[in-house]
Parts: sequence; C-alpha cells; structure tokens
Amino acid sequence: MLPSAESLEGQPVPQVTFKARPNDQWRDITTDELFKGKTAVVFALPGAFTPTCSSAHLPRYNELAPAFRENGVDEIVCISVNDAFVMQSWQAGQEAGNITMIPDGNGDFTEGMGLLVDKRDLGFGKRSWRYSMLVKDGIIAKVFIEPDKEGDPFEVSDADTMLRYLNPDATPREPVVMFSKPGCPFCARAKAVLKANGIVFTDIPQDAKITTSVLRAVSGAATWPQVFIGGKLIGDAEAVAAYFAPRAQEAQ
Repeated sequence: MLPSAESLEGQPVPQVTFKARPNDQWRDITTDELFKGKTAVVFALPGAFTPTCSSAHLPRYNELAPAFRENGVDEIVCISVNDAFVMQSWQAGQEAGNITMIPDGNGDFTEGMGLLVDKRDLGFGKRSWRYSMLVKDGIIAKVFIEPDKEGDPFEVSDADTMLRYLNPDATPREPVVMFSKPGCPFCARAKAVLKANGIVFTDIPQDAKITTSVLRAVSGAATWPQVFIGGKLIGDAEAVAAYFAPRAQEAQ
C-alpha cells in the first residue's frame, strides 16, 4: 500500500548516499548535499528509457526548467532505481542538461519514501512508484503521488502540475525548435542568443533527411538556421536576435 501525501508532507527526506557519476567520475552525493539550504523539485519514475518517462515525464521538466527557476526553484532532481551509467546515458540521449540525475541504484531512498514497488511481473524487480515533490531545506513541503491503480498512471506528478502548485499564474514559455546546419556561424549565433535568454530548445541539425528542401518546405526559407517558437516561425539568426532584443533592454 502506498503512503498518503499527508503522511509524507512535513517530514525530512530519507538520509541516503547516492553512488553517482557526474562528469564520468564516481562521486558520493548525500541527500544533504542535494537538498540542504535549497528549494528543489524532485520527480521520481519507474525507469530510464521507458516510454512515458522518456516521452513526457523527463522532457517536460527539462523544458520547464526556466519557469521553475523563475519561481524560486534552485534544482530539479530526477530519481530512479537505476544505476549511474544508465542515468547518465539517458540524460545524454534526452539532452536533459537542466536536470540533476540521481541514481537510486539500491532503492534506498525510494524505500525510505515508502514508494518502492514490486515490478517483477515486468522483469524490472523493485522500482520507484511515480511521484513528484517540492523539498525545502530537506523537508518535504508538497508531494504528488500517482494513484494506486493498475499500470503506470501519470496524472499528477507531471511538470505542469508542479509548476501550477508553485504559481497558479505561471505562464510556461512556448516550445522552441531550431533547424540548424553543422559548422554554420549564423546557427551558432542564434543558439547563443537562445541560451543567453535561458531558452530550452530542440536542435534539429541538417542531415540526410533534414535537407535544405525540407527546410524550405517547413519554413519557406532556404537559409540556416530557422527557428520556431510555439509553432510560429521566427526566422534566421537576425530575426531571433530581434525577437529577444526587447527582453534584453527590459533587463537593463
């Protein structure tokens, strides 16, 4: 039986030392290091590379990272009962650089939360139930636990629910996609502008499938890059710089 949210809120997080590999080097990371003196959003999931985790749970937290930062969150942590190599490889494949990936390889943290579940029917062994929580200075301030029912429910632990809890009036930024060309200085300039404005974007580089003909069909232009924000074509590097120029002036 899963614990209730009320039984966890107001309690300290379990004291655990994680065996992680940031920057390809083994390092012990304690829960105090992760949470002491910080406001952190944590989301836990059944497994790296699994469908819902890869298509929705992790990507949306990574995409909304700027909005979380704007609303007082210092760190976004993903915890799964996987080993450090798996978590590291998954992060790279997902390009989830805004997320701190924590391998709970032995399930100690998840068990301490009371959310270690038996997935042997799927060949997974013991895994984490899906949940998210807001942790302030090591204390669980709010937790969203998926309902205890068959399958892998994904109803309340998503990034948008957590952001609405933090700020009901928060307006997440629109998704951004860039079609770029390797070695293109204009593409590098556009990427620099996006990164300087804290924008999470998906880069689609030119290859055998993404040709200039594809670029022209999608954007109506044949020059690289072409940037879309929220389904709207912004254009090339000059257009991207002009789009963000008012924000830069407001910040001064």
